[in-house]
Amino acid sequence: MSDAKPTADTRSDFYDRCLTSRRYALVGMACSSIFSCSCIIAGIATLASHGIMGTTPLNMVGSDSKEYSALPLLAEILTLMLDLIVTLCTESIGFVHGISLRSALASESRLRFNTNLRLLTAARGWYNPNGTLFNGISAVLLIISYSSPSLIVFVELQYDLKGPDGIVQNFESVAIAGLPLLILGVALLLQVIIAFSAMRAVKILTWSSSPFDLTAALVHHTQLTPAAFRCMRCVSDLDVYGGPAKPSETQPSAWHAHPSIRKVVIFLWVIVAACAGWAALVMYIWDHLPHDAYFNSHNPLTLQGWSLIQKPGGNYIEYTLPFGGLGAWTLLFVNVAGVQGPLTLGLHCSELIANVIRDERQWRCATRRQGLRVATNPLKPIFTHPLCLVLFIAKPFLHWMFGLSFDIYKYAGDGTIDNFLIYMYTAQIWNLCIALFILASFFTFVVLRRPCGPQPAAYGHLQTLANLVDEWAPVMWWGHKEDGIPYCHAGTSDHPLPDVKMDCVYAGSGAGSLVALS
Repeated sequence: MSDAKPTADTRSDFYDRCLTSRRYALVGMACSSIFSCSCIIAGIATLASHGIMGTTPLNMVGSDSKEYSALPLLAEILTLMLDLIVTLCTESIGFVHGISLRSALASESRLRFNTNLRLLTAARGWYNPNGTLFNGISAVLLIISYSSPSLIVFVELQYDLKGPDGIVQNFESVAIAGLPLLILGVALLLQVIIAFSAMRAVKILTWSSSPFDLTAALVHHTQLTPAAFRCMRCVSDLDVYGGPAKPSETQPSAWHAHPSIRKVVIFLWVIVAACAGWAALVMYIWDHLPHDAYFNSHNPLTLQGWSLIQKPGGNYIEYTLPFGGLGAWTLLFVNVAGVQGPLTLGLHCSELIANVIRDERQWRCATRRQGLRVATNPLKPIFTHPLCLVLFIAKPFLHWMFGLSFDIYKYAGDGTIDNFLIYMYTAQIWNLCIALFILASFFTFVVLRRPCGPQPAAYGHLQTLANLVDEWAPVMWWGHKEDGIPYCHAGTSDHPLPDVKMDCVYAGSGAGSLVALS
């Protein structure tokens, strides 16, 4: 018998409700509400002053000024900043909505993993704010939120104005279009309302994003019952006989352990293929149009013309929307959201991969020297886990890159947008495709990687964690706990444990009467 004494608490009633996360989430929701209301007010003011096709200039710069030529670059920087703000708002809203959905699924005994596809997993009930209808509405609103920034910032030209020195010259300014700013504000505000309604509609046991706090809460409230004799069974063994098992040198990958992971990775590669097909189609159309045609550039795609931001002599095709006024805006949003929608949903679904790998990484700390700390700062995983940080940066950056590829003619004359010209820049589409290829390759490598060591993989699967954690403590270690005949016992404790014995069969505490072997 090992000298390790179970000094930890075998109960799970100490779990952290993580009210700090709740406060952070509510602050994020409040900031999102303030930003959305500001967009609505500014949008309405612009529409009232300049009409539906009008813009509000921010800073007029004369043609003889040094800043004159830098205005298009400034407009792109402002668009990138808007994308970043939208990401911060939607992440805050998504956290509240995800916690609420998780609790709703738990109350229905349908919660399997700590992390789920938030907008593609629904609770029962047609009018449930965590249900299918409102999840679908939230998905549309999310796409609109990311589509709007590329339509808000324009460069406005005002002709033959008299400057401070009395000389008549042309002026330019970065300007804001009212209608897309209003739509962005409404889309964000509706998402806040849905998330807040979802939060109020269900009892939230814990606000912690840790799978261990959630597992402990579910076990404590008898919504989850640990299964016997599965102390050496990983998540991929759920469908096999749950008897004793020997430790394994390697564990299954996330690809084999989580069924939704496979769908997300395949979807990411479909987006990469679609982007490559889009670039190839643009090149084909450009090649088969007369080079003096109005709808394409005169310059072929060359390495000299390749850049991150469009060059005046770049390769592109263009088309003009046939309507004006509200009809033009409607058609423009349909065009942008229709093309950008798969990118937005793909990046949203990628959260599943980042969070599942984060959950498994936290669990595997139980065999390290410092042990597994159940309670964590809610903001720490975003900035310390590489995958979460990569995705957090990729969201605004890839949406901005899409705006460079599918570009709207962003010039207004004398405070009015005459029409909408849509440019598809070949080099920028290939840039987006390359960036998506790198992201998809990185995520594919991560989900196919098999963790080493005998510690059973869980990937945030709640039943598996309930089976593996037999003693709860704020800091836990996993390892060999008891020798036995014929089976040994592995589990958790509040102090470091010896490594499991690779040649022994493990079944759990009190498994001496169990004689079957899988």
